[in-house]
Amino acid sequence: MNEKGEICLGVAGAGRATELHMNALKRFSGVPVCYKHIIARRFEQVDAAKRRFGFKTASLDFNDLLNDPEIDVIDICTPPYLHEDMIEKAIRAGKHVICEKPLSGYFGRPGDKTPIGTGVSKAVMYDELMADLDRLKEVIDGSDKMFMYAENFVYAPAIMKAAEIVNSKRSRILFAKGEESLKGSSSPVAGDWDKTGGGTFIRTGAHPLSAILWLKQVEAKARGEEIRVESVYADMETITNDLTEYEHRHIAARPVDVEDIGTVILKFSDKSRAVVMATDTLLGGSRNYVELYCNDTTLNCRLTMSDLMDTYFLDEDGLEDVYISEMLPSKTGWNHPFLEDEIIRGYTDEMRDFIESIYYGREPRSGFDLAYDTIKIIYAAYKSAELGQPVIF
Repeated sequence: MNEKGEICLGVAGAGRATELHMNALKRFSGVPVCYKHIIARRFEQVDAAKRRFGFKTASLDFNDLLNDPEIDVIDICTPPYLHEDMIEKAIRAGKHVICEKPLSGYFGRPGDKTPIGTGVSKAVMYDELMADLDRLKEVIDGSDKMFMYAENFVYAPAIMKAAEIVNSKRSRILFAKGEESLKGSSSPVAGDWDKTGGGTFIRTGAHPLSAILWLKQVEAKARGEEIRVESVYADMETITNDLTEYEHRHIAARPVDVEDIGTVILKFSDKSRAVVMATDTLLGGSRNYVELYCNDTTLNCRLTMSDLMDTYFLDEDGLEDVYISEMLPSKTGWNHPFLEDEIIRGYTDEMRDFIESIYYGREPRSGFDLAYDTIKIIYAAYKSAELGQPVIF
């Protein structure tokens, strides 16, 4: 903390994740935060973010965050292929770390056949990733600094209420289903495995997967049991490349060597099951939900689309700067606007938990174990889809 008693924040990245994290922080005033320094790859991008969010300084060099003695925590909002290196450097520099999902991935090795998504075996990717994760775990376990996993689904009000109910009733989650689907990513590198570490399942399926894993641990703790994932069975496919240009006109997905459809079945040690789905083939906005079928309750958690408000527009006059929803090509017709988006999708409580964890010296709700388990299962799913059989742990 600086001389004013503020938590000093440094941010790596100036894209959509940074926008969501900073907008969430602006809603939180319980602990004083100093927006010290932000870095990104392009000057015009980082300069705009500095002015928009009120950072004191900005640059293009990650080392500027590491070498600033005032900075307490580094929020990593960069593309996934940079995460592992930045996490390790930040921890070794004595900084707490917030990291956007996914924790890591396989982004290629010297000599790999390219493109790696079709040129490298997923079984090899899984083995290489696990070795990297175990090494990173040693670095984090050997430090007194906290790692905070920025999985907003865990902090979404609907998911937190579900956790409260499961904990209070000591419910058994017999079956869980989750999905995040949309029409594709706005990122120009979303179709390239060497930049994203996979396709729609790692980009979007990671969210409901993490939420279900976390809720199963809430259940386990409430019941005084140990529940773990025993096996993963997956089906992955790339389908949009088979569309004609005319058929493709409404879908943003442009996969090069990644999947655009993924379905994963989890078998838990208590015999329960979960299904997680992700696609880049959904028109009409984004769909985010988790459903729990329990022995004594059914809980349907919807993050988007919400039905808090309906709008109907015949034109978009005057709406240029009005945020209605993401992934909609037009604001005309009937829509369900995103209201208090940072709250409903969990970003505000996520950032509140992280800052308070640092300030008060307590463990965050979403930490390294959840990040580790999520990426492990994602790559087990890729391996399973390649082999056509379950991966058993």
